[in-house]
Amino acid sequence: MKIIALAAATLLAAATPAFADPLNVFGTFAVRGGTSHVEIKDCGDGSPCGTIVWIDPATLEPGQTVDALADAKGAKIMGLQLLNGFARKAADWRGGTIYDPEAGKTYASRLKRLANGHLEVKGCIGPICQTQVWTPVKRDQGG
Repeated sequence: MKIIALAAATLLAAATPAFADPLNVFGTFAVRGGTSHVEIKDCGDGSPCGTIVWIDPATLEPGQTVDALADAKGAKIMGLQLLNGFARKAADWRGGTIYDPEAGKTYASRLKRLANGHLEVKGCIGPICQTQVWTPVKRDQGG
């Protein structure tokens, strides 16, 4: 009887979805629209830094190459750091910044892993925030 109960408990635990830790924002994510992937790694101090690691070739104009893509300020997009400066809080990462390469502007930002494993990314100007949800990807999926 104990073996059956243990086996049933093990199966039940395996069938229950694991909820993501909201502070574990590390990994590779497809931005909204899937046009690029951002890899979020430890900056070296435990805080997250996010860098563009893949750009969808279908978004390029004829004759354009990924290596030639530049942001509004002329910096190369591939390898560009978009996210940095975050401080760990109880339920998310705050006090960081997110860079918008199309506009060439930097905004206050917050990051949080959602229960389904997706990443909630907020860019804010004062109290007004715009939220995007980024989807996790495996590094071998185009990035």
